[in-house]
Order: sequence, then C-alpha cells, then structure tokens
Amino acid sequence: MSAVRAIVGERDEDRERVQRGYQAAGRADLAVARILAASAAGESLYPRLLAAIGESLGWEFGAWWEVSDTDGALRCVETWRSGSLRDDDFASLTRRTTLPLGVGLPGRVWATREPAWIADIREDRNFPRAVGATLAGLRSAFAFPVHSARGALGAIELFASRVCEPDEELLGTMASLGSQLGQLIERARAEREVRESNERRRAMLEAALDCVITVDQRGRVVEFNPAAERTFGYRRAEALGREMAELIVPPALRARHLAGFSRLLATGEGRWLDRRVELTGMRADGSEFPVELTITRIDLPGPPIFTGYLRDISERKRAEVELRASRARIVEAADEARRRLERDLHDGAQARLVNLGFALRLARAKLEQPEQAGGLLDEAIEELAHAANELRDFARGIHPAVLSEGGLAPAVQALAARARVPVRLGMLPTGRLPRRVEATVYFVVAEALTNAARYAGAERVEIDVEVGRERVSVQVRDDGRGGAEEALGSGLRGLADRVAALDGSVQVLSPVGVGTTVRAVIPCGS
Repeated sequence: MSAVRAIVGERDEDRERVQRGYQAAGRADLAVARILAASAAGESLYPRLLAAIGESLGWEFGAWWEVSDTDGALRCVETWRSGSLRDDDFASLTRRTTLPLGVGLPGRVWATREPAWIADIREDRNFPRAVGATLAGLRSAFAFPVHSARGALGAIELFASRVCEPDEELLGTMASLGSQLGQLIERARAEREVRESNERRRAMLEAALDCVITVDQRGRVVEFNPAAERTFGYRRAEALGREMAELIVPPALRARHLAGFSRLLATGEGRWLDRRVELTGMRADGSEFPVELTITRIDLPGPPIFTGYLRDISERKRAEVELRASRARIVEAADEARRRLERDLHDGAQARLVNLGFALRLARAKLEQPEQAGGLLDEAIEELAHAANELRDFARGIHPAVLSEGGLAPAVQALAARARVPVRLGMLPTGRLPRRVEATVYFVVAEALTNAARYAGAERVEIDVEVGRERVSVQVRDDGRGGAEEALGSGLRGLADRVAALDGSVQVLSPVGVGTTVRAVIPCGS
C-alpha cells in the first residue's frame, strides 16, 4: 500500500507541477499581450517584456539576444534581473558575450530553432558563461527562439537560482510566444525603416540645392522644399495645397501649362516628362526669371503624383549673354582693326607708291638720253606696279574695300571673279546687313573658295547667300574630291570660331569623291 501511495503522490505532484507550469505560462503570455496592446509606436519594449516574462515565471534573470547585422553572430541587446539577484557582474558578462551559431544556450536555440532547457548549468559542457552564472547563484536556464516568417531573429534566455527540471508545456508555450515576439520585431523593424527612410528623404529635401516641388493629380502642391522657398519666395506652409500653376507659372504661360498637364493625366505622356527643359518661372512678387525644369512621375500606387526639379538659371543666362556680347565685341574689334589697316594702307603706303610711279614716268620722259636709262626706269616702274598690286591684295585680304563701300553682294561677286575655279552665283542679298555679319559671310565664302581651288581639285563651285528675317544662310558647294575634315584645317577651325562668336554654326559635308559643302547659319538681328 505504501508503494501505491508513493506512486499516487508522485502523480499528484506531477499534475501540480504541470498545472503550475500552465498557470505561469498563461501569466507570461497575458503579461506580454498587455504590454504589446498598450505600447506606443517606436517604444523600446525589450526591458518590459523581459521583466514581464521573468516575473510571471518566477525566474531571476533574463537576456534578449539578436542576430547582428554586422557579423551574423548572436549579441545580447537587453538584460533583466529580479530584485533578489544582487550580482550585476553576470549581466555585464552577458552583454559583452558574442555567440556564434550552435554555441551556448542561445546559440543552440538559434541553430535548431527549438526551445532548450538546462537543468543544472554546472553540468552543461556547452555553456561559455557557466562560471559567471554560478558565481551569480544561477543554476537552471532555458531559452526559446524569437522568429518570424523570414527565419530566426534571436533568442530569449531565462535563469533561475534553483534547479528546475525541464517543463515541456512551458517550453511549448514559450515557443509560441517567441513567434509573436518575432512578428513584433519585424513590425518594429519595418516601422523603423520607414521612419529612417522618411527622415533620410526629408534630410535630402532640406539639403537639396535644387527646388523640389511635388504635385498631386489635381496639380496642387504636396511638397515644397527649402530651396523652393528661397527661390520662389513662398513659405512651405503657404505653398502646400495651392495649385502650382498659380504659384510659379507666369500668367501668359498658365493656359499652356494646364493644357499640357491635362494631356499628361489623360495619356500618361508629356513632351516635358523626364527631360530637361528651359522655361520661365515666377516668384511670389510677380517677377519672372529663367528656370531649368525636369518633371518625373513618382512610381507609387494610387492617383498619379509628379515631382518637378527646378533651378534658377538666371546667372547662367546672364553669363551666356555676356559671353556672346564679348565674342561680338572681339569680332567687331578685329573687323575694325582690319578696316583701319585697309584705310591706312590705301591712304598711306599705297598712295605714295602710286605717286612714285607717276614721278618716275615723268622723270623718264624728261631724260635727255632715254635709251640709256629707259630700261632701268621701266624696270622700276614695273616693280612699283607689282608692289602696288600686292599691297592692294593685302588690303583686300584684311578687309576688302568693296565690302565696306558696296556691301556683301558686290564683295562676293568680286571673290567669284578672282577665283581660280569657275563659280556660279545663286542667291545674293540685295541690301546691307550688320557689318560684322557681312564680314563673317564674306570670309566664309573666301575660305571655301580657297579650299576648293587649292585642295579639292574642283572644276565648279556654287555659292548661295540667303537672307531670312532673323538669320543668313550661306552655302558653298564644290564638285571636288571631298574628304575635307573640319577638325583638321586651321582655316575651317578659325571659320567655325568666327561664326560661333556671332552665335552661329558651321557644318562641313564632304563625302569622299562627291565634293564638299560648307554651310553656315548666322543670326542677323541687330
């Protein structure tokens, strides 16, 4: 009978232990649920959760382990100890410990993804902190994994100062709790990543030098960064919710803007979408200024959202205007220098040489013995004639007098008459053009004729000069061997620079065996 009573007593004790385990697990589960329900977004729950689990189970020490993103090892991120456990050295040791996969109680749980129990720490051979735990008065331990659908995230470890036999029901409840906590961690990480992403985005918008303006499908502003505030003169609070067109688009351009925006919403296509374009913007005070704009559609679900990236290019435009003006001044100064040289040569040295020729002829006529000095005088007169012709050609190359006196048409006709290749003249201007434009067109034709005769082996050249309302188009075609390259000839390079100084352009088409065409387009507005 005593044996039977002993067996019955053991069974009763087992039932009581199981019941206590269920109750403790239920208390822990309920305490965790309450904490999760009452927690605020972004709040660190690890200390409270460890305390709730440890106190509900009646254990004295807890540690929360997570897999490190840096080295993939387990690291302790939080500890808890009850008031009855005085020694804090074990907590410091635990925080300093790093556990690889399979090492220590948390490492085993991480490797197997199953809860584990140590009845007596002193007898476990895979517990690196055994000495520290013993000195702290801790004897038993168990741990359960914290995991989510993506895998193991870490483990929670609990210690008791008494020897506790394994409790399968408790371990099973804790394993379920670990799954809940894993979902909590995943949710907290996702929320943290969203917050950090939003903070990075906000910091980038704050630091951006370009204006960043975002509008919704109604064209109303939903984002207006500090650069936009500085550039357009509105505070962010003033701009949000208002229609972008009335804020920064000049009245004269609003109808086109609204029509383009409506077309973009209807078709999903716009000629300005994802391209850099130059437009006119308007500040809060009504002043207008040039801007460079890029519009892109934000790839988000729901109604379309568009972001515009703008920058004030007033300084760049001023610099471009000044550059063109300086180029024009350089060309004008060069042309004026050529005209001055032409006048000086014509009125000075050339006139003297001509007068000298007349004087020599008179001297020859008055000589008493012309048969003796006649030959020498004839030779001197011939040399003077050659010198006068050379000076005349030199003066014409610097700035032809016919261009100054008669204009472009007579000057081009004179070039054609002197050319060593037959020239057919097409369209020529009937009136006068700005002096620098006439000089540039003249030298384009002269250089093209020289190249055709000297290098191309041409037998025929055609010249057309067409004057439009805003520009002059020059075209010189030859039937030579072709193969000319704009980058190789210093004459063509200088020609391109001269035309560019007037904000024009030069194109050389020279297929081998077909001939060469030199085209220049030069603005002729005053």
